[in-house]
Amino acid sequence: MNQVQSPPAGSRLSLATRTASVSPLSATATLAWRAMLKIKHVPFQLFDVTMTPIMFTLLFTYMFGGALAGSPREYIQYLLPGILVQTIVFITIYTGVGLNTDIQKGLYDRFRSLPIWQPSPLFGALVGDLFRYTVAGTIIVVLGLILGFRPAGGVGGVLLAYVLVLLFAFAISWLWIIFGMKVKTPESVMTASFVFLMPLTFASNIFVSLATMPPWLQAIVRHNPVTRLANATRALMHGQNTGEDILWVVGTSVAITLVFAPIALRMYHRERIN
Repeated sequence: MNQVQSPPAGSRLSLATRTASVSPLSATATLAWRAMLKIKHVPFQLFDVTMTPIMFTLLFTYMFGGALAGSPREYIQYLLPGILVQTIVFITIYTGVGLNTDIQKGLYDRFRSLPIWQPSPLFGALVGDLFRYTVAGTIIVVLGLILGFRPAGGVGGVLLAYVLVLLFAFAISWLWIIFGMKVKTPESVMTASFVFLMPLTFASNIFVSLATMPPWLQAIVRHNPVTRLANATRALMHGQNTGEDILWVVGTSVAITLVFAPIALRMYHRERIN
């Protein structure tokens, strides 16, 4: 009777080496690095991360500073925390755009064939986005300091404000992940997100105080999540006490994440196995 020959020990070792799973942390870190490298190769994203914050800060400071606050130096004390919020909230859409691009290019099939923790492409993209937010936020704060921004809350207040903005950005990024898996093209993700974000950011107190608005508009703007975030960011940067807004932003961010992150992960799993 013929005996079945087992593969040589070296072959078994080679097979085991090829099929060994990568740790979740390592896979997420690798895909986060990939997300950061995409900024280098996509000029439009690099423009949004670097030039857009500079243009918005300079444009609004010098065009409206004299009319709204008496001087650009006075206005930037109010404006800069709001510009930080606006810029980072807008940049979050690239999470969905990048995911949709990967779907259209068939990268799901490649990720599926790899022995990695399967949610790592999503978490890698989110971690990579933190780098994008850090670059944009640093540019805004440094430019603001050059223009005369002086946060009374000091370095600690600025860092806490930045952490709060990142928390909110991380939460709403899950919405763009869902958009990225539902629409057909990256351009559709951009269009849908701008329709949602434009009223949120411009119908807020990022640029002007609530006191300058008519009563009916104040009632709307006061309950805008971006208004709450801008209030909390200003309070932390200038050492003021608005704990209610800070707690509201933290609670809302956690709630959004708890609701939409499981939905996004479930949709991602279904997209991956279809």
